Amino acid sequence: MFEKIKNNNTAIMVLFSIMVLAGPLIMAPFGAGYPDLLQRFAIYGIFAVGFNLLFGLTGYLSFGHAAFLGIGSYSAVWMFKLLTMNIVPAIFLAVLLSGLAALVIGYVALRRSGIYFSILTLAFAQMAYNLAYSVLTPITNGETGLQLSLHDARILDPVNTSGSLPSTNFFGAAMNATAKTELFGMTLQFNVGFYVCALILILAFYISLRIFNSPFGLMLRAIRTNQTRLNYTGVNTKPYTLAVFVISGMYAGLAGGLLACTDPLAGAERMQWTASGEVVLMTILGGAGTLIGPVLGSGFIKYFENIFSKINDTVLDGWFSFMPDSMADFFVTIVHPFVGKGWHLTLGILFMLVVIFLPGGLVEGATRIGQWIARKTGAAPESKANSTVISTVHKD
Repeated sequence: MFEKIKNNNTAIMVLFSIMVLAGPLIMAPFGAGYPDLLQRFAIYGIFAVGFNLLFGLTGYLSFGHAAFLGIGSYSAVWMFKLLTMNIVPAIFLAVLLSGLAALVIGYVALRRSGIYFSILTLAFAQMAYNLAYSVLTPITNGETGLQLSLHDARILDPVNTSGSLPSTNFFGAAMNATAKTELFGMTLQFNVGFYVCALILILAFYISLRIFNSPFGLMLRAIRTNQTRLNYTGVNTKPYTLAVFVISGMYAGLAGGLLACTDPLAGAERMQWTASGEVVLMTILGGAGTLIGPVLGSGFIKYFENIFSKINDTVLDGWFSFMPDSMADFFVTIVHPFVGKGWHLTLGILFMLVVIFLPGGLVEGATRIGQWIARKTGAAPESKANSTVISTVHKD
């Protein structure tokens, strides 16, 4: 059954859509069912899916994708300031400008491959960060970040007489609008912003699925396998690599635009090299070259960032309060470096374990579990039958 689902695109899309849309229900028992975190799961899932098209299919490792994330955020906020608080034009401009930036950067960077390509993309990203931070301050507002103002034009929106900043909306539905309900003793929050991001994630995943299964995707896999051999056979691989670089950059710009849609603020920190490194970790941790892996990796990292980073000594004292004071203090001292501000240490250890024991990422782990379940439920009788047939043949 696992193999049937794995090879059925319709089943993959249906299961993925159900899992994403049921996010508030699935994540509530883990303390991650609130809208802000669910939105980040969806947005960074889009970012990682787009990055995986470049790295997972072609093997080109970019350390500069945060530049497109930042460009998307700045573009969206400027659209909110000048045109309307409706997120649709903002998303459109974010994707367009990030795609144009990816076209320019990719045209230069893709003249090299391997580590030289990675260094070039990192250099471009740092240039973009410094431009946003100090040079283009009239456009980016420097270190303070680009924010909304009561005096912004917003020429398509009615005149704001409320005296407060307007909220981003999706054709009139405020992105921060939330409905609460009780289910099985849990309080679930259904947020407009999350479901907008979730639907866009499903669409982005569908496009990625179609690319994976297209002749274009097959050519990208061939480039990853042996680009030199393709060049020797007369195939010009540059248009393919540039096309996927632009598509990947547009995914990153879309994610940046959605970040601004959920929180209308754009800062240069989104362009830092650490943001580019984060999406690399997400993709490798989930499973580079797989469809669902980057989404799992992004959710895993964002969960640790938002949940484990909030565990402080007070929380730890509550965990070990049933122990004698001396023993409780000992365990708090041991656990303290791995949570709170030290959550990166825990993430690093988990990342090393995954890379060592599951080189294919979390997807490989899920595949092994599925195969183990299949052997326990259905494959054992078949193996027994096969062994009987083999022993009969040997007897004859």
